[in-house]
Amino acid sequence: MRIRILTIFVALLACVPAFADKVVLGKLGQALVKSAIYSRASVRSRIYYRVKPYEYLVLQSSKNDAYYRVLLQNGAYGYIPTDYVAKLPYDVTADQPSVPSFDRDGSALTSRSAGSRAQVAKWSLNFKGTPYKWGGNDPQKGIDCSGFVKFLYGQIGLQLPRTAAEQAYVGTPIRRLESLQPGDRLYFWSYKRNMIGHTGLYLGNGYFVHSSTNHHGVDTDYLTQKWLGILVAARR
Repeated sequence: MRIRILTIFVALLACVPAFADKVVLGKLGQALVKSAIYSRASVRSRIYYRVKPYEYLVLQSSKNDAYYRVLLQNGAYGYIPTDYVAKLPYDVTADQPSVPSFDRDGSALTSRSAGSRAQVAKWSLNFKGTPYKWGGNDPQKGIDCSGFVKFLYGQIGLQLPRTAAEQAYVGTPIRRLESLQPGDRLYFWSYKRNMIGHTGLYLGNGYFVHSSTNHHGVDTDYLTQKWLGILVAARR
């Protein structure tokens, strides 16, 4: 199952200079004429969306100077010809996920409700910096991706299998990115292993937390095109 992108990101998040607690998503743009948003930098590629004149967009540079890369609503990217859009001198920013003040013992996380899944997602940020350890289960000394997700869900009384491939078949499937809620589990494909090989917990606003070899431990990431390209399942 592949979660697909269907709609364009048109909400103006904040056209202000970026601060330490902000992440810059791109430049504010405005369509000059009716145009298509393409899946690749080619008019022969799939059309994701059709913009109307004066519609606002979030623009990024692309390798092809004839196209801007456009940030879509769910974190993926499309492309629009540069002649059809005006790039304005404003950054579009979003809030970085904040670290809440939960205790590390998880004593307050006892319910299986959606609210508790959201709580455990926030609480997970207290473990940022825990080292990555393949096969590890200790959230203080070392843990891997599936061990981390299993540990977090265990705090609200939900027992998961040990590996990411097994976990991906447990729970309610989420088939659209816009349906994701904080605390939902994300599962990513490993081409090297030809199987689901990575997992993390969705935080909201396009962010997720995971124990990653790239970050040498628990950290947050944004669902960029790289991650969306290998996102194959989400479960609640």
